[in-house]
Amino acid sequence: MTLLAVVLGVLVLSSALTAPSVLAVSAVFVAFVVTESVKLDLEVRRQTFSLTPIELVVVISLVEIGGLWTAIVRSVAVIVVLLRQQYAPHKTVFNVALAVMEVTAAVAVLQLFPDRDLASPLTWAALVVAVTIADVVSAVFVAAIITLTDGRPGRRFWVGALVPQFVVGPLSVAAGVGALLLTRSNTWAWLLILPVLVAMIAVFRLSASALRERRTVQQVYEFAREVEQVSSHGDGTRRMVEAVRELLNADRVALWLPPYLDEAPRLVVVGDQGSAHYEGPGNPDDVLRRRALEPGNTGPVLVAEGRATPDEAAALARRGAEEVLGAPIATAAGEPGYLEVCDRRSDVVSFSEGDRSALDSMLTHVNAAIRQQQLLTQIRYDADHDRLTGLPNRQRLATEIDQVLTADPVGARLGLVLAALDNHTEIVDTLGHAAADELLLVTAGLLREHAPPDALVARMEGEQFAVLLPGLSLAAAERAARRLREATSTRARVAGLDLEVTLTVGVAAAPVHGTDSGTLMQRADVALLAAGDGGGGRVASYHQVLDQQSLRRLQLGTELEQAMADGQISVVFQPIIDARTSDIVSVETLVRWAHPRFGAIPPDDFIHLAEQIGRIGPLTDHVLDLALARCRRWLDQDIALSVAVNLSARCLTEPDLVERVQRALRRHGVPGELLILELTEGSVIDDSVRSSNVLAELHALGLRLSMDDFGTGYSSLSQLRQLPIDEVKIDKSFVLGMSTSQDATFIARSIIELAHNLGLLVVAEGVEDELTRKLLTEMGCDKLQGFLVSRPLPDERLESWLLARTGVRSVAPGAQHRRLFVRA
Repeated sequence: MTLLAVVLGVLVLSSALTAPSVLAVSAVFVAFVVTESVKLDLEVRRQTFSLTPIELVVVISLVEIGGLWTAIVRSVAVIVVLLRQQYAPHKTVFNVALAVMEVTAAVAVLQLFPDRDLASPLTWAALVVAVTIADVVSAVFVAAIITLTDGRPGRRFWVGALVPQFVVGPLSVAAGVGALLLTRSNTWAWLLILPVLVAMIAVFRLSASALRERRTVQQVYEFAREVEQVSSHGDGTRRMVEAVRELLNADRVALWLPPYLDEAPRLVVVGDQGSAHYEGPGNPDDVLRRRALEPGNTGPVLVAEGRATPDEAAALARRGAEEVLGAPIATAAGEPGYLEVCDRRSDVVSFSEGDRSALDSMLTHVNAAIRQQQLLTQIRYDADHDRLTGLPNRQRLATEIDQVLTADPVGARLGLVLAALDNHTEIVDTLGHAAADELLLVTAGLLREHAPPDALVARMEGEQFAVLLPGLSLAAAERAARRLREATSTRARVAGLDLEVTLTVGVAAAPVHGTDSGTLMQRADVALLAAGDGGGGRVASYHQVLDQQSLRRLQLGTELEQAMADGQISVVFQPIIDARTSDIVSVETLVRWAHPRFGAIPPDDFIHLAEQIGRIGPLTDHVLDLALARCRRWLDQDIALSVAVNLSARCLTEPDLVERVQRALRRHGVPGELLILELTEGSVIDDSVRSSNVLAELHALGLRLSMDDFGTGYSSLSQLRQLPIDEVKIDKSFVLGMSTSQDATFIARSIIELAHNLGLLVVAEGVEDELTRKLLTEMGCDKLQGFLVSRPLPDERLESWLLARTGVRSVAPGAQHRRLFVRA
């Protein structure tokens, strides 16, 4: 372009040679310097097109000093101004060439009009056309350079470059011609004209400032509209950053967002050199980021190379930037994000206060968009996470399973472990939901801590958790499940109490047990139910036979209530005798279920089922009624015979247990001292039971409390001193071995002696031979129970046994009723 300007300038301007005065040339030079310094910059990516009120001076210069001197003087003025503004050399050369081309185009147009009389309207028209053509030529050459370097300019460039000139050009000609005509008639007219010209320049400057502000407002408005349409996904954040870059014509923009929910920290960088990571925005110790995020900042912070501290200059150098605009971003994470704008793409225009204000206005929309995105993230997170523990929920687990299996339908292997918190229901009933939630949080933490690194821990419904184990076979999943259960078995401090954390675990694996999430979760649940029955040490794997058992359990659960009403669920009685006198002191009431299709259902099966489905209370009431009814019939025969009824651990957590027992005693007219409630050792020493008043309230009814199966749990006799227990029953595993094992005999003797020292009676279960009976009697055991005395008998057979094997003692002094004894 420079060569073209020189060639055309020589051809056109050589014919416009004049000899102006030094004063005229100097005045025009000063005027050119002033007007070149007052400009409106129009940025098009890396190129900047400047609008100035130069046309006024060009008109006067062409008339007063001619085209050649106009080109020379304007070129010198451009060089002076651009060197002062520190333009790059190649840009200075381009602008000088462009100035020569504009003057050349104007002179070429004027040469087409032979009449040069300044007073002629034809000359005025020629000047208007010349100035307009010069502006068009300037815009075309600028557009050509922009196209070569940054691509074709858009409509905005042409509107900004040409429309103002179509207005400014004619006005400049009118002002210039008017000034020249007045000064030619009166030289002193310059005293009047100069203030007017200065005012015109000032008006242009104010107009340029207003236009910049209007353009900024328009850009912010367009930015707001674009941000409103941004999606909530990751590409939406990138589009928003790109919009900030376009509005500020920046070289690079970076947005750093802190971690939120399950999302990691994000750094989005948009620039001409791609979106590669660079040091600064993600570094909390970066000096520019710290300064922008300082509390009390009223807006974006601008750091420029010329005014930077040594630390700030080093931070700018690490970025390869000369100036940076930084601002905080409001997020829902509790930690602010950070937006950083590096350099303008134009090497002519730098960031100004107007850009700070524009960025401040944009931040309102950016913050709103970020909050909206995070709100949608929260909604999506809540949809597939458990609100209490923050773990993935059943829906998310199913999605993860299906993704693993779909990715490799042939070779994919995974294990699925379902784990249920054993004492969750008791905690809810006794201590409330807040304490149960606290225990669930503890359990979730333990599972997270001890699960393999690549495992997915999820919260199912209620007290259930799941652990997804990618890549494991069934055998490996079983081993992992056992290790996990052992690692999480502990005691935790909840609601001021030390509570046991134990899990029941069911295992299923793909592809052996299924190839989709629904099948795997259903079969893991079946295995969990089987593990709850006590098989395999509270860990069970799925097997096809369990499906039939699950269906059977489901059917039994639905029939339990009706079975009690129809008399299918009945009781049998096993006599207990005094070890010294052989008097029958009580009978233990044992529940039985004779199912019409399944036959005799083992008591452990349906008792555990009743606990799981929340029907253990009605079942206990049913057994209690049958036992007390039998006791009442003996009382009607003037025979005092106590009945013992087993209480489930869950019954002790029911708030109305004491009231129900009291109503049953009143309903059957049985005194409390003829009822014995047998409690499991684990339920008695449980912290929640010990901290409640349920045992004391039951004891206050006059009945006796017996600890069943003593010696198999975790309690000690010293713990019993704190509880209202009347007797202990030595577990039959020790009694059965007494005739062959000295260790069993020693344990039994120790229990009897220690219990007597605490004032407790001792009952021995499982007495099946005379030698064991003799040993226990010699040890001072108080009561005996076992097959040696009698097997458990239904009501009618018990009556026959009593008639055949017992006698009746007369009422003892101070007693109210007769006693039965077993005849030798």
